Amino acid sequence: MDEIKKIVINENINTLRIDKALALLNENYSREYFSFLIKHEGILINKKLIKQPSYKVKTNDVIEYKLTNNKLSNGDYTKLIELTPYNFNLDIIYEDNDLLIINKPKGLVVHPGSGHIDDTLVNALIYHNIHLSKINGLYRVGIIHRIDKDTSGLLLIAKNDHIHNLLGELIKKHEVKRRYIALVDGVISEEYGKIVGKIGRDKNNRMKMKIDNINGKEAVTHFKVLERFKKHTLIECELETGRTHQIRVHMSSINHSVTGDKVYGGSTDLYDNGQLLHAYNLYFIHPLTKKEVNVKCDLPQYFIDVLNKLKS
Repeated sequence: MDEIKKIVINENINTLRIDKALALLNENYSREYFSFLIKHEGILINKKLIKQPSYKVKTNDVIEYKLTNNKLSNGDYTKLIELTPYNFNLDIIYEDNDLLIINKPKGLVVHPGSGHIDDTLVNALIYHNIHLSKINGLYRVGIIHRIDKDTSGLLLIAKNDHIHNLLGELIKKHEVKRRYIALVDGVISEEYGKIVGKIGRDKNNRMKMKIDNINGKEAVTHFKVLERFKKHTLIECELETGRTHQIRVHMSSINHSVTGDKVYGGSTDLYDNGQLLHAYNLYFIHPLTKKEVNVKCDLPQYFIDVLNKLKS
C-alpha cells in the first residue's frame, strides 16, 4: 500500500536540499526516489508543487509526498505517481489519431497544482483513458498550452510526444492562430489595435503578472472591435505570443480591463464571477496530415446572457 506522508521541517535539517532531507527522514528511500517525485511534480511544499530538488528546506516547511511499499527494480520509479481520475464530461470538439481539441468550461483548472490536485482537466483526461504525450511531466500530460481557470474555450491536447514537439514548434513560430472573444470595460474608439508589452510576474503579488519591459518576456496581442455598448466593448483578440494572463494584462494596461476580472481591475457590476474571456477559435496546418484545422466554439451561455443584458 502507498502511504501519503506529511511532515514539518525542524531546525535540525534546515537548509538541506529537499531530496537529501527527505532521504534522511525516510531511510529506506533514496535521494533518487525523491528526485523522481520532484521531477514528476509529486511533492508539495506548503501546498505548492516543488519543481527543483535543489530547493533548500526551511524551518516549519510543510511537506507532503507519497511513499510506496512496492518493490522497485533498476531504479524504475515510473509507477510511483498516479493521478486520480476525475469523472468529468469532456466536450471534445475535434479529434484524430494524434491530437484533440477540447472546449474547456469556465471554472475547470487545466492541470494539477496548488489547491487543485484531483479535479482538473488532466485528471479528466486520465479518467477517459486518453493516450497523452508525457513531455511536460505527469501533471501536464498532453498539455501544450493553457488557458486560465475562469477562461473558457478551446485547448489543444497532444496524444503523443511526436505531435507534441511538432505542435510546440508551430506555436513558437506563431503558426497556431489562437483567437478569443472578450468583453472589456470602456468604449474603444479604434477599430483595430496592437498591444506590445513584455510580461513578467508581479513581485508584490506572485499570483499576478504585469507589464515589465525590462525583465519580462515578449508579448504581442492584436485586437479588433466587434461591437460597442454604452460602457463596454466586445472585441476579438488574437495572440501572437502566449504569456500567462496575456490578454488580461494587456487590456488592463490600456485601461480596458476584461469585464469581471477582479485581479486586473475589471468591473464587476455587470458580471462578478470571473473574466468574460472565451477562446473561440484555433487554426493551424496539421503538422502530419498537412490539412487545415480550423475549429470554433460558441460563447458559453453565461457570456451570451451578459451580452443580451447590454443589448436590452
